Amino acid sequence: MKNDIIKPVAVLVCICLFVTAALAYTNSVTAPIIKAADEKAAAEARAEVLSEADTFKLLNVKNLPECVTEVYKAENGAGYVFMLTVKGYGGDMNLICGIKSDGTIEQSKTLSHSETSGLGSKTAENPYRKQYSGKSEKTLNEVDAISGATISSTAYKKAITDAFKAYDIVKGAE
Repeated sequence: MKNDIIKPVAVLVCICLFVTAALAYTNSVTAPIIKAADEKAAAEARAEVLSEADTFKLLNVKNLPECVTEVYKAENGAGYVFMLTVKGYGGDMNLICGIKSDGTIEQSKTLSHSETSGLGSKTAENPYRKQYSGKSEKTLNEVDAISGATISSTAYKKAITDAFKAYDIVKGAE
């Protein structure tokens, strides 16, 4: 009777140990590859939104606006790139925005979002995000919201507004 319980439990424990070891090994092999791919994608996104930049330096800045998670400075003085996270209608929207040294946006881009397909997701598409190109802090009010997706549009605009606030902070710190 005791053997009937101990044997299956021992087999299951062995199976669990083997599977756990296999998963741990797979994770240790793939983690550096995934990290390198993520870093490469981030570097490509930075180069895309601030094309005149040569290389970027991550700045350690205190008291950044709510939506700004990271700030990168172009080492050749071309401008700054801001990593942004804002709460949209469907959840967090992760954006990137390149602001040139003259204080205008070269480009903004949605890196990830969970907005409603066909409505809020339009903030990630060219017709909407291209409106931001060439805008300054003073002309940002010229950007039109997406009809039916005002929460997503407002969130996107808030993130870009915070990027300009952060731009003023880092520009003033030089």
